[in-house]
Amino acid sequence: MQSIRISLLLAAALFAAPASAKKASDYAEPLHAAYALLDKGDYAHAYPAFLRQSGKNPLAQFMLGLFHQIGWGRPVDQDAACAWFAKAAKGKIPTAQHYTANCLMRTPDVPGNAGAALAEYLAAADGGHKISLCSAAEFYIRGRYIARDVVRGLNLCAQAAMANSPPAMLLLANYLQNDPDVPRDLAGARHWYQLAAGHNVPEARYQLAIMQSQGDGGPVDSNAALGNMEALAAAGYAPAYLPTAVLYAHQPPQADTGAPSAEHLAKAYLWASAAKASLADPAPAEKLLASVLALMPAEWRPGLDRKVADHLGKFAAPRATGASPGA
Repeated sequence: MQSIRISLLLAAALFAAPASAKKASDYAEPLHAAYALLDKGDYAHAYPAFLRQSGKNPLAQFMLGLFHQIGWGRPVDQDAACAWFAKAAKGKIPTAQHYTANCLMRTPDVPGNAGAALAEYLAAADGGHKISLCSAAEFYIRGRYIARDVVRGLNLCAQAAMANSPPAMLLLANYLQNDPDVPRDLAGARHWYQLAAGHNVPEARYQLAIMQSQGDGGPVDSNAALGNMEALAAAGYAPAYLPTAVLYAHQPPQADTGAPSAEHLAKAYLWASAAKASLADPAPAEKLLASVLALMPAEWRPGLDRKVADHLGKFAAPRATGASPGA
């Protein structure tokens, strides 16, 4: 089992603390022993430790919701998770308010649920959970359960993005790039992808690289596109494999020979091979490989194939062992 670091749990709990007269530390202090058990993966003792504090401690209630939502030491039970989140939301825990809104939106057509969810998202944002503004934005952008107001929706999500929330930056860029309900703004999308990429958000770096390579929302920047895309590919981000290969295959030929450089051929082969092995539809990668192999010396293949295998092995998903969540 991968250990859950106590410092991260405490940080999450403190971030989720209520915006009320009672300090976060007042709720967190009694939970240190429970967090220590959780950090060790001792779910059997951690759960009752949180449960003992749950009567008047909304942070304990929130953590019990996570046990049921994630399945720490027990089967996932979304209904039980939602019940605990609702209790914690009454204690003004911002993250619990956000999750309670998500729970309400499991059945949005139940009278009153959608309106209550919107209120919870806005309350969570007021408490510091800024990404909740983008969830609230969906109501206005889609015009479901509330009057459609795209400008208001975008402004809500922009507030979260401007509050330095990388997920909000990504969502706002997605809206502006190609959302059917939002006027297209490629320059705006590129701006927000750029900012989210600065926080190392993989999807943002990927979308930014595509825009840089195509000149969408700004000038073509082939070098930056290739740098961004290959860095993602090297980190095991599979969607970047084929675009990286394509970018290498389309690099300018050598001036003296008119042919691709050895480095560019080898890199195109490496990343196209990784794409062929990783993507659900290998056909585009196979087509690119055929064109590369028509130019690349055959004796290069064994060494390059070993590099591909090493890379894919490094990022292969771990095998299921059948162990319990606490193992």
